Amino acid sequence: MFNVIMRHYDWNDPTASIALDRMFEFTDPALAAQFRDGDLPDVDGLRRLPCLFMPEGIHDEVCRVGTVTAARIANGEVRFEYALDPDVPPLRNAFLFAHKAQLDMDRHRHNFDWSRNHWAVKDVDLYRFLLRSVNPRRQRPSVFTIPEHEAIEPQLASVMMPFDAGFAPVYAAIQQACAACNLVARRADEIWEAPGIIQDIVSLIDRARVVICDLTGRNPNVFYEAGIAHTLGREVIIITQSEHDVPFDLRHLRYIRYLNNNEGLAALTQALQARMQTILGH
Repeated sequence: MFNVIMRHYDWNDPTASIALDRMFEFTDPALAAQFRDGDLPDVDGLRRLPCLFMPEGIHDEVCRVGTVTAARIANGEVRFEYALDPDVPPLRNAFLFAHKAQLDMDRHRHNFDWSRNHWAVKDVDLYRFLLRSVNPRRQRPSVFTIPEHEAIEPQLASVMMPFDAGFAPVYAAIQQACAACNLVARRADEIWEAPGIIQDIVSLIDRARVVICDLTGRNPNVFYEAGIAHTLGREVIIITQSEHDVPFDLRHLRYIRYLNNNEGLAALTQALQARMQTILGH
């Protein structure tokens, strides 16, 4: 089990508080009953649980893991002191939101449990989840740079494909499929964040929830980018106009074949949408 204590934090101030009427919101009633002492929270029992300290939001907000070191009830609040676990790196709310079902943090269909100050208890092994889901520090490549820890954007779909004008309708079909899955499709030619384009490409792949690679024409750049995506452990969807464009080393993987005409692109949109919904768990 673990505590979720959602509120604004100043990480330089180890003290905080939560109103009593926000205690045990978004908590299973039977679980909440285990941590009540009459009408009040059992702060000593709660203090024994690991904690997820997090602000409101589902984007790039920083959250931390640690423990409550002291707690007392005063003036309608639970006032507490906390310490952060130095062995767990800072996390992003977006990462946790992408795993909300595993954390039992999907108790409101409109995600109000991500936009309201509260203290909840979850019957989940937090450290087991972190061990399985948070990647350890990675060996750094020399040709380009990647962050020490992953920071996946749950609504980003990266598209690796030739930039030729003839592929514009294909990209439009991909964008349509992504939009239907509440994803935003981005290509490397649409951003300029680093001096070298390879860095922008790698960053786009590394942050993506899904990577779509069009191998049509056997473009060597796309082959290279597909290899990077697989190496980084991304969910990769391969598409192509011809099965002969799929290299031997990738033919054991499933791919979507499409025709570059109105009917074929409509079918591509539907096939991509279905595959992404499966990946996203929709």
